[in-house]
Amino acid sequence: MKKKYLPFLVIALVFTLTQNVHAMHIAEGFLAPKWCLVYFVISIPFIVVGLKQIRKKTSKNKDLKMLLAVVAAYCFILSAMKIPSVTGSCSHPTGTGLSAIIFGPFVSSVVGFIVLVFQAVFLAHGGITTLGANTFSMGIMGAIVSYVIFKGLKNKNKKVAVFLAAMIGDLTTYIVTSIQLGLAFPANDGGVLMSSFKFLGVFSITQIPLAIVEGLITIMIFEFIEKHSKEELKSLGEV
Repeated sequence: MKKKYLPFLVIALVFTLTQNVHAMHIAEGFLAPKWCLVYFVISIPFIVVGLKQIRKKTSKNKDLKMLLAVVAAYCFILSAMKIPSVTGSCSHPTGTGLSAIIFGPFVSSVVGFIVLVFQAVFLAHGGITTLGANTFSMGIMGAIVSYVIFKGLKNKNKKVAVFLAAMIGDLTTYIVTSIQLGLAFPANDGGVLMSSFKFLGVFSITQIPLAIVEGLITIMIFEFIEKHSKEELKSLGEV
């Protein structure tokens, strides 16, 4: 393990040991089997491409494995932190914006998938049947939006690009989750659209400030990585 990563990993361990975590993902058994299948089918191609990209990138530079582990740890920690929302649910950051910025959206889908598996199995957050749906919202759609925003703004102001990528990617995850729930549980009056707005309203009060906080934290972590992993970032060519 390279010494340059030790401070971040120590901080990650402390958060993991001390935080009482109850992340908000679509829970086990909450979606009908047909919706579970749909999101698994949609998510699988992204994960397959992501795995191929990881193999290709890390074969050229072995140090990227440690950087990828740091990014995955960041995603796990952030997405495991929660604050109560209304109606008994809760909101949390996602962390996939950082992986999208550094490795791109396909690798981020793998990171999100692995993080969600660990949370479902070891923390009872989310579920196995809803793994495809949660991966689609957090690991795919949120990551794609983060990647596009960062790519579009990085040459103008990199710090602003990182902030907006992480913040809007976070909000995108919750918008997509609300639509997923709206499709699964359409309202009697107003259908899918009205139901989606209701679900979005559940999270918006807490999620907007959380997204801003995630954007600020991501700037700090990105600058740390940029300072200590210049060669690795250069070999990736994303930033």
